Amino acid sequence: MWFQIKSYLKFLWHSKNEHAVHSPFVFTLITKCFYDKKEKPEYAVLKQYRKALLTNTNTIEVTDFGAGSRVFKSNTRAVAQIAKTAGITKKRAELLLRIVRYFESDTILEIGTSLGLATAALSLGNKNATIITLEGCPETSGVAQNQFKNFNLTNVNSVVIEFTSYLEKKDLALASATTNSEKNKEGYSLIYFDGNHSKKATLDYFELLLPTITNETVWIFDDIHWSAAMEEAWEIIKQHPKVSVTIDTFQWGLVFFRHEQPKEHFIIRT
Repeated sequence: MWFQIKSYLKFLWHSKNEHAVHSPFVFTLITKCFYDKKEKPEYAVLKQYRKALLTNTNTIEVTDFGAGSRVFKSNTRAVAQIAKTAGITKKRAELLLRIVRYFESDTILEIGTSLGLATAALSLGNKNATIITLEGCPETSGVAQNQFKNFNLTNVNSVVIEFTSYLEKKDLALASATTNSEKNKEGYSLIYFDGNHSKKATLDYFELLLPTITNETVWIFDDIHWSAAMEEAWEIIKQHPKVSVTIDTFQWGLVFFRHEQPKEHFIIRT
């Protein structure tokens, strides 16, 4: 907790708004997407999705393959409490929806479904997108899949699997592709990393998915200031030679691979 408070104070000291940004690409993203205050009809659906979880009194047995929970002491957890303490916030869910819509992301991978709060934002951001969401816990995924059905989120494909197992198979498929067109078919326009919040796992996922990138790819890493190790992972990602632009919003780290952009890092208040 004290580490995150210290990190947040440091973030506030260094963060800027759109007036300090000289990159046209990032300036437009901030003004047209990050700071878009217009109400969207999909926000009401996100609100109802969240309400359905917050009123769900069922308990499930959570299988946790990640860095663990700082809130729960037992793996037997109430759905409502998971939604209240571990799910994406209302503000960030709405921002995620806007990001998908802004970039017109049509092939999306989510690493870490949980109860599907973020998945719903991805789905509603582009109802024509193809979304694959990975979750290691069968019971958690079961709750999310029921929600997807109830809210008619038909563009979501849920896969219950340990993340690395899935990504290694994907990596093998890419390695066997003989042409660029074949490789691009295996790519994702947006990836939301919200699974195992450890340095090793984050960097492993990063390396395994690098073969899928295109010039327009958007990657979003959740909880980049969750721990000192996660901050180290974020610094390594920022310095990678294939990465051009990165944006730190404190909760998220956005990564872009645009060849035409100079290598720059931005710390932005959202």
